[in-house]
Amino acid sequence: MRPLVAALVAALLLAEPAGAAERVIVAFGDSLTAGLGVTLEDSYPARLQARLRAEGYAYRVVNAGASGDTTAGGLRRVDWALKSKPDLVIVALGANDALRAQDLASVRANLDAIVARFQKAGARVLLIGMEVPPNYGAHYASEFRKIYTEVARKRGVAFMPFLLDGVAGNPALNQPDGIHPTAEGYRIVVDHLWPYLQPLLTH
Repeated sequence: MRPLVAALVAALLLAEPAGAAERVIVAFGDSLTAGLGVTLEDSYPARLQARLRAEGYAYRVVNAGASGDTTAGGLRRVDWALKSKPDLVIVALGANDALRAQDLASVRANLDAIVARFQKAGARVLLIGMEVPPNYGAHYASEFRKIYTEVARKRGVAFMPFLLDGVAGNPALNQPDGIHPTAEGYRIVVDHLWPYLQPLLTH
């Protein structure tokens, strides 16, 4: 049996050279990234990992979601996230800022600084927008939405307008709180995220 085991080990080493080709994607966000209310396997980063493998991409996805986090909190966590040496970072923050009606200038400054610091470290960034609940008023919602387009344009990064596109507002795809997706909701999140992410990937 020993020669057979040795041959199998050698074949595996040739097929996957100690993970040398594996790149890292950091999913950087709040509870929507962490997967609050669903199993870890059903969170969007885990589902994205499965999609990457199915499509033949050698990436490892790090779930850097922190429930309750704001853009200010995210800015404080950038150095921690950079320890993973990401090739690509998906920044999906701001939902909690909106729920707390935070000052828009501060939200913009925080997001801009987050993106800039990841870029300075050599990571490509996919910035994902968030939306404000209707009861916050049309003006606040419009100005909040502009933050993401302005930061994406300023920093020259890829941009997805809304993380929960096709999921938000659908009771069948959300948990009872009406905010966090179900497992099926996260499947759709990844389906809608994929066209924005794929152009940034390399085989």
